[in-house]
Amino acid sequence: MTASRGSTLAAVIVEAEACVHHPDPAVPDPAPRQARPTSRDVARVAGVSQATVSLVLGEKWRGRVSERTARLVRETADELGYRPNLAARNLRLGRTRTALLVVPALTNEFFARVYTGAARVAAEHGFGVVLYPSPEGIGPAKDPFASARAALDGVIASSMAAEALRAIRGTDLPLVMLDSDPADPGAAAHVNLDIADGMRQVTDHLLALGHRRFVHLSSAVPSWTFDVRDRALAACLGGVPGVSVRTVPAPLEVDGAREAAERALTAPGPRPTALVCDDDIVAAGACKAVRRLGLRVPEDVSVTGFDDLALATAVEPELTTVRLPAERIGERGMTALLDVLAGRPPERGDLPVTLMPRGSSGPPPAS
Repeated sequence: MTASRGSTLAAVIVEAEACVHHPDPAVPDPAPRQARPTSRDVARVAGVSQATVSLVLGEKWRGRVSERTARLVRETADELGYRPNLAARNLRLGRTRTALLVVPALTNEFFARVYTGAARVAAEHGFGVVLYPSPEGIGPAKDPFASARAALDGVIASSMAAEALRAIRGTDLPLVMLDSDPADPGAAAHVNLDIADGMRQVTDHLLALGHRRFVHLSSAVPSWTFDVRDRALAACLGGVPGVSVRTVPAPLEVDGAREAAERALTAPGPRPTALVCDDDIVAAGACKAVRRLGLRVPEDVSVTGFDDLALATAVEPELTTVRLPAERIGERGMTALLDVLAGRPPERGDLPVTLMPRGSSGPPPAS
């Protein structure tokens, strides 16, 4: 070291020391900060190794650690207030512990509930969920990140927002599709509802009430899930003697659905006695159409929906509809993504749906 560099360094040291706070002896020192608990503390209190703590809190304990030990480690960590250093762990794993949930629109209550379910499971595993709605409700959307691969661990997407995935499908991100064609080879896992059974429950209900003239107010949005409803309705009613079915496309919004229902109810020929709607929003528009034409629900026309949104019990009479377990879909979607990331096979089988009979369906009027 040269003399000039030595003098400069000494000057820096002196200046730094001058900036150091020297406590006044008359003023008591503040209480020392309590040390943050570590994984070593958890291991010591629980009576297990640090490796066991890492396995349990990293969700890699199954098949290596007993359920009892895993529960003990989690309870001990909670009691000590231990929280893993996720930033450091993410650097080690090369992961961001973030999932992207792509949905058609935030204005639809159904997808808000899907997010709630996904976020709940994600939080239990130290993951975050970024919610990304397609800007126009459906159709193409730009990649929300400069590099999805660098920012995400995986994607969960509704089939209704499939076009929004164009920018992401080319990456090696694992993709879990919700309510989508199980034959799609681009998805690592599928989480589906038993939509066909839901439509069967609707038609069985209406047939038992005596209905024989049906109009299907079919969603005009191109999507696998709506195609399934259309095929299921045709299959359920196709072989029933004396039954007629007509399909009328309807937008997924109240006013457009009302106009479609008015056209269906005023078309030439015998008036339909039951309007089977692909969605509760469409059903709300159908109910408005019935009333505007001076008819009554259900005395003149029965109306059924699909989803069981809050809207279903807000209208009068309350809507007969198929309850879809939206939060459960989100939970299963996030769980499937976690399984794929861990190399485990995701759970198989469609989620069951339930008919909710209410005041909007009744026997047809006497001919």
